[in-house]
Amino acid sequence: MRWKIRGEREVFATPWVGVQALDVERPDGTVGDYYVVRLRDLAVVAAVDGQQRVLMMWRHRIATDTWAWEFPMGLVEEGEKPRDAAARELEEETGWRPGTLTPLIYAEPAAGVTNARHFVFRADDCLLAGPATEMNESDRVEWITLERVKDMIGRRQIVSSATLVGAMALLLD
Repeated sequence: MRWKIRGEREVFATPWVGVQALDVERPDGTVGDYYVVRLRDLAVVAAVDGQQRVLMMWRHRIATDTWAWEFPMGLVEEGEKPRDAAARELEEETGWRPGTLTPLIYAEPAAGVTNARHFVFRADDCLLAGPATEMNESDRVEWITLERVKDMIGRRQIVSSATLVGAMALLLD
């Protein structure tokens, strides 16, 4: 069963988020509005060292007013490849530069209401290039063992879906 888009109009737009009203025809033949949140692609980096530790950031998220551990991540700029955005974000947010960067997993969180795409990469052989240049991203950056990550998920110290998807992919590997 496939839904058909008969038309669409922009309801709201910023450089970060947009809302579209779609005029849809559902599989049962009924028609009506369906609202979709349009977001830019997200690049996420799970940097892993030789001791099976992953680089994480302790961050506050204003939308939920919560603190939690996350992987470095950021929006993919116009014309930028997700891999390049991942490398850029890792260095800007942590000061670490990836040696090798390989796709880890891809996800579409909340595909029923948003077009968000998360490109999660694994970075190995990272080198400390200098201090982080993004000063508004986190209170601290730490290398955390993958074993500890399992416990942190259970204790809700890791709640970002992008980080959870990446962490679980690492733990399944």
